[in-house]
Amino acid sequence: MRQLLQEKGFECASIEPDKSVYDAMQLMAAQNIGALLVLQDGKLAGIFTERDYARKAYLLDRSAKDIPVKEIMTSQVAYVTPDYSAEDCMALVTAIRVRHLPVLENNAVVGIVSIGDLVKDAISGREFVIHQLERYIYGITGPD
Repeated sequence: MRQLLQEKGFECASIEPDKSVYDAMQLMAAQNIGALLVLQDGKLAGIFTERDYARKAYLLDRSAKDIPVKEIMTSQVAYVTPDYSAEDCMALVTAIRVRHLPVLENNAVVGIVSIGDLVKDAISGREFVIHQLERYIYGITGPD
């Protein structure tokens, strides 16, 4: 995960649990993202996703401006550490059917990876292997 985070960046969008769902949706739309980490005093309190909004906010039958994020966020958050491999993360998101994994180190958020980040990393790794095999097959030596 460390290398993937270094390539993609350590930034992750977040919101406080008392902010409105409307504010969360505005932030996600502005940044073109599908999830926000919910941080309380700098600590991970949950995650708020488009899926949370689609499945839970509608049932409350209230305006998104009147619903605090903490009412519909997912508070039991699966997370990984920077020592996890991309393959381990891919297996985890597949097994528990989530799209985003916060990355924590010493209980502090250091980033977030999405299923898209993991797929992009897998494709990149395979492209590198294919390129190296082609070079071997055609007897190309030296730097790229």
